[in-house]
Amino acid sequence: AVVSTQSTGDSEVCPWFKGPPFLTYLDELPSFKDKTTGKPFRMSIVEKYKDMGTMVMGKVISGECHKNQSLTIMPNKTVVQISEILIDDMDSDIAESGDNVKLKLRNIEEEDISPGFVLCSTNSQCKIADRFLAKIQLVELRNIIAPGFNCIMHIHSSVTEVSFEELVGLMDKKTGKKMVDKSGKAVKPRCAKEREVVFAKLQLASPICIESFDQFPQLGRFTLRDEGKTIAVGVVLKTSNQLASQMTN
Repeated sequence: AVVSTQSTGDSEVCPWFKGPPFLTYLDELPSFKDKTTGKPFRMSIVEKYKDMGTMVMGKVISGECHKNQSLTIMPNKTVVQISEILIDDMDSDIAESGDNVKLKLRNIEEEDISPGFVLCSTNSQCKIADRFLAKIQLVELRNIIAPGFNCIMHIHSSVTEVSFEELVGLMDKKTGKKMVDKSGKAVKPRCAKEREVVFAKLQLASPICIESFDQFPQLGRFTLRDEGKTIAVGVVLKTSNQLASQMTN
């Protein structure tokens, strides 16, 4: 027998079922959005265009934004104001974490924005760095990797050249921790080969918007590509500012 999904159920038809109707059950499911509305606002810009004003597209990574709210666009540190929010081409007063949105911005021109720029809270700006420490899983290599190796990095919506500055550690696959010598110091490999997990300092061709993985995962994970193939995946552990403060301390 076919029973309506909106029916409250009939004990004679389904004596074994005591739950709510199917559609009611779906309506009452919790939201699958990543609710990080308590964190500072972050949105990586994927595309920009003109449509009776400056429009940007992207996914809200954390926090929320409202119409007429002021935000800072990094790395050029320009304060902009939201005049319109579109979610699935429908007008909205608010955009939350997980929403794919189009925002119309005031106080900035379309030519002053590039993919990879990040919209963020004015009181909590996204970090800008040209060096960082990373944990990297090498996937597919033709040769070994050593300091000076260059490739292309894809991180959120940004694409840039990157160079291996220094290999500072190697992960022990058995323990999941850095390999150390008999004196307890981290083993610094001269090179790294396929399938190894290394800790390395990377140098970017120019500063970009970047965050550590533990703070904003979407802005702190990346892939490395060379000759059209993905050769490694990794996460940002510390940015150049954090490295500098660590050296000072």
